Amino acid sequence: MRILLIGEYSRLHNSLKEGLLALGHEVILISDGDGFKQYPSDFLITPKTLSKGFLNIPRQIIFRIFKYDIAQLERGMRFYKLLPKLKNYDVVQLINEAPIKTSKPFEKYLLNKIIKQNKKTFLLCCGMDYTVVKYMADKKPRYSIMDPFFKDISLIKEYRIMFEYISKGHKKLHDFLYSKITGVIASDMDYYVPLLGNSKFMGLIPNPINISKLEYNEPVINGPIIIFMGINRWIYNQKGIPYFEKALTIVKAKYQEKIEIVIAESLPYNDYIKLYSKAHILLDQVYAYDQGYNALEAMAKGKVVFTGAEKEFMEHYNLIERVAINALPDVDYLVNELSLLIENPDEIIAISKRTRAFIEKEHEHIVVAKKYIEKWSK
Repeated sequence: MRILLIGEYSRLHNSLKEGLLALGHEVILISDGDGFKQYPSDFLITPKTLSKGFLNIPRQIIFRIFKYDIAQLERGMRFYKLLPKLKNYDVVQLINEAPIKTSKPFEKYLLNKIIKQNKKTFLLCCGMDYTVVKYMADKKPRYSIMDPFFKDISLIKEYRIMFEYISKGHKKLHDFLYSKITGVIASDMDYYVPLLGNSKFMGLIPNPINISKLEYNEPVINGPIIIFMGINRWIYNQKGIPYFEKALTIVKAKYQEKIEIVIAESLPYNDYIKLYSKAHILLDQVYAYDQGYNALEAMAKGKVVFTGAEKEFMEHYNLIERVAINALPDVDYLVNELSLLIENPDEIIAISKRTRAFIEKEHEHIVVAKKYIEKWSK
């Protein structure tokens, strides 16, 4: 089968590609590398001309005045030039509703070309799109990453991009795609629930994790327990980082020499992985119901991750024992959960073993790739 993957998000398509290649399929991935994370791609459409040098100055001025990044147009043009090479694929999969990341009219034009010159097109729901943002904006979930904005509208700068997904322009793109795609697939429970009842929804396929690239080492605790937290300032409040920071301040004062806290900001993927490798505990996010990609990769390496692990997740996978700590936007709760682990290091080891076993069973990239082939073939 010839497969074209468009867009990247947290290495999902790279891992899926590796699984599909192992099964003997022909796969091409085109993306911008997911920004500063710099994931590999067969065809990179990262803006280069307008993102550095003297041309970056007018770009910054235009963005400050009109809140529009003209580098989006360069990204679109780079994709346009590749169109002759992106024909006659059996399957095209889009990482989200705007995988090229150009202007909305240009995005629609380019995606229409792609859909017409290939056989079947599928859409992944693994992040922000119209359906998910509308679901959160209507305050349907118990809690969501939009809660900080609901409490403090001065955070609009961080949330402006999110609101674009329910703008009239994006709604047109959303409606256009749903009229053309064969189906939409969710990557975890955070996207599964908003899609329930949608006629195009084909179900949930877990995120693929290439565990061969993520060595598992059983935790050795013969010194301080190392707690790692990565910070991306662009989504600082959406991840619930302020809750983690307050909890860490309390825990640090409480346990002093028993723990070591490592904090990293906006690192490329490879640097990020190296930095948390020695950690025992990783703080990911507080508003999720299921694990995102960063959490899953850390879990594969045997880290005890504070992330989404709600009852919906536990029930979906028929889990009785915890494979991750269900993080909540509650400082006292986070302090209590951290304290239990620090005072009972054997529990860190036990969760670590269960975590790796869970990833091997549900997320191994070749197993997951087979599920995609099955969905695409129906």
